[in-house]
Amino acid sequence: MRPALLDPLFAPVTSLSGIGPKLAKVLARLTGRDEDDVRVVDLVFHTPHSIIDRRLKPGIAYLPEGAIVTVEGRVDRHQPAPQRSNAPYRVYVHDDTGELTLTFFHAKADWLQRSLPVGENVVISGRAEWFNGRPSMVHPDYIVPADKADTLPDVEPVYPLTAGLSPKVLRRSIDAALHRLPDFTEWIDPGIVKRQGFPELKNALTGLHQPRDETDIAPESPARRRLAYDELLAGQLSLALVRSRMRRTPGRPVHSKGVLADKVLHALPFALTKGQKDAVEAILADMKQDERMLRLLQGDVGSGKTIVGLLAMLAVVEDGAQAVLMAPTEILARQHYEGIVRLAEAAGVQVSLLTGKTKGRERKFIENDIASGASKIVIGTHALFQDNVSYADLRLVIVDEQHRFGVHQRLRLSSKGVSPHLLVMTATPIPRTLVLAAFGDMDVSRLTEKPAGRKPIQTVTIPTERIGDVVGRLRDALAQGKKAYWICPLVEESEAIELVSAEQRFETLTKAFGADNVGLVHGRMSSADKEAAMEAFKASRTRLLVATTVVEVGVDVPDASIIVIEHAERFGLAQLHQLRGRVGRGDEASSCILLYKGPLSETGKARLSVLRDSNDGFRIAEEDLKLRGEGELLGTRQSGIPGFRFASLESHVDILEMARKDAAYIVNKDPELEGARGQALRTLLYLFRRDEAIRYLSAG
Repeated sequence: MRPALLDPLFAPVTSLSGIGPKLAKVLARLTGRDEDDVRVVDLVFHTPHSIIDRRLKPGIAYLPEGAIVTVEGRVDRHQPAPQRSNAPYRVYVHDDTGELTLTFFHAKADWLQRSLPVGENVVISGRAEWFNGRPSMVHPDYIVPADKADTLPDVEPVYPLTAGLSPKVLRRSIDAALHRLPDFTEWIDPGIVKRQGFPELKNALTGLHQPRDETDIAPESPARRRLAYDELLAGQLSLALVRSRMRRTPGRPVHSKGVLADKVLHALPFALTKGQKDAVEAILADMKQDERMLRLLQGDVGSGKTIVGLLAMLAVVEDGAQAVLMAPTEILARQHYEGIVRLAEAAGVQVSLLTGKTKGRERKFIENDIASGASKIVIGTHALFQDNVSYADLRLVIVDEQHRFGVHQRLRLSSKGVSPHLLVMTATPIPRTLVLAAFGDMDVSRLTEKPAGRKPIQTVTIPTERIGDVVGRLRDALAQGKKAYWICPLVEESEAIELVSAEQRFETLTKAFGADNVGLVHGRMSSADKEAAMEAFKASRTRLLVATTVVEVGVDVPDASIIVIEHAERFGLAQLHQLRGRVGRGDEASSCILLYKGPLSETGKARLSVLRDSNDGFRIAEEDLKLRGEGELLGTRQSGIPGFRFASLESHVDILEMARKDAAYIVNKDPELEGARGQALRTLLYLFRRDEAIRYLSAG
């Protein structure tokens, strides 16, 4: 149960004065929550990104151009706009140094006359401009009577906004939310508090929302570091509790002499890389223990993770048990199945495919084979952990592209067996700091080499003005029997964004190359249509596939050797690297053409430059972290990777390491969080919505 102390913070935002259903809907969009799940705490955790300093008061004659200033003066006269005119309404104010023109467009005259009565002293704050040698201010931010000057904020925090939300309304809502903050019992170790100079949590939150200076909201400020530590400790503690729970539930050792694995290795047309051999060795060593394996296998694009996973599954099968591999999409699940079933045949092992598309008698037949143990290896999507799917003896769970699944999904699949070992695979290279933050409960193996015979992909950047040249070169390539992808950022035309969509590009390229040569695949198509388009491309019935990022992960067409990424400036580095990895999977030289629309920002230039100069996914991931920060690195918050509110992995690596060690110490000393500090830490976990971790405590 959530502590009663937190009830005021976890009340709906509509419990705050001035927030009704309409504003709550806007705040849901702002905070990334579902409409019925926006809480007061979400406003408290909505952090400012900069400040507006209104303390500059130089006098009217000395106003700096473009600066935010505050002026005190007497109202001289009003100059209303002539009727049926687009001219602005002007009000003239003077002080001892000169006269200031206040300009209002589409203004309400009666409101201005009440706010700026002639002959009265007023305080005005806004951006100063000079026009024809005279100072002016267009739509001041604040107008208050001189005797209420103390109500005008000297320093104002500036927050991320969303459509339909004004800064003043958001600020008022956050102020109301801050009044709900209780006095917390300290959960951070006193030694860490003292060494780091951390303020109390309540003071840290208040200070962040009521800054006196830029430095108060900077990542290195004591308040921000305190809050970052809380957030990272909550994350690391929840991961440590998961790991502790899994470790406390004894695993079942897997004993294998490698007989089945040897049969598959003899059937392979290539030798394993050193990285693959090391990863297999580590996995088999883990599975021989009495404890459950919990391992993350990171592999760069095309590094051969699937064969490592298969060898692990074969060890389990040899010991008389079952293994499953769960993929996030039907395309990827089917592709894994097609690759694995051929190799498993060499070892005489039955493999089944189970997805949401598997229906009727076929589904019943497969479910029976899984329940009886006839199916030794099962590959599929979320369908693998539905209630009506049961396993004879599930000993190993492999989750591919982990960042697309939440932690609870991998746990739900694990619950289908008695303490099965868990191997998580990802083709998205993840920087070390992000691995610690998101996968702190796991041991890690990395595959950095490409299989023998793979050639580096040549990457070039070309402005969209030269798209005709690209189409011409593509025509020559297709005539030589080559195959290519053309990637677009949108499915269909959008009024909001001026980008060419996949459907538009499909039409133009169909005209250029003929309907028989061009296929289309995007996320809004039915599974059957997507599969048909992919199959036609694989079988060379079409030679050019126009697609969105639906092909980003796992699509394997070895003879595709060209990829054109249109509006490459719209994609993140990690995503561009994933897309580029769709080519260069065979022994043919491949190329990647990044079509960009200029002018590029400095970040945009750096991003395309890094990709052009490097094929190393791990180096690219580190650069992406520097350029974009961890929040976007692997997609949205829904990805299962944490999107941090206070922590910044670029700035807080030192306290992430500290939080990880502290979490391990806590779980070792008080695994059920029953002591005084443990009880306080339960509050921390609930505060950061880590309720799932509490459920792993036998007393929780």
